[in-house]
Amino acid sequence: MIKKYILLLNAIELLEKIAGGKRVPGVLYIDEETGRLTFKAYNRKPYVRKKDLLVKKLPWGWVRESLERIKVFGSFPKDYGTATMIGLLEEHAKDAKEALIDRELDLIEFC
Repeated sequence: MIKKYILLLNAIELLEKIAGGKRVPGVLYIDEETGRLTFKAYNRKPYVRKKDLLVKKLPWGWVRESLERIKVFGSFPKDYGTATMIGLLEEHAKDAKEALIDRELDLIEFC
């Protein structure tokens, strides 16, 4: 049986993660300077996405603003007939447009 010793970089942090029951992704390589087998853990940071800002809450949904987009959501009950549903969709779109106009006016007043 062959025994190999592995040099662990940041050993204390690595052992804390392992003791916490987590897996530690990294790279196992032979160091050119020392010729020793070395493990180096990846330093990955979680991606934190900025939450969308609510522009206006609508009766059947909402209008939100993200970093790159304006999002409009609508959800209508199936109980209404087709004609009523079309009317609700038009009203929803009109309310969303008014919310965007109000948002724009607020930005102009702020400046």
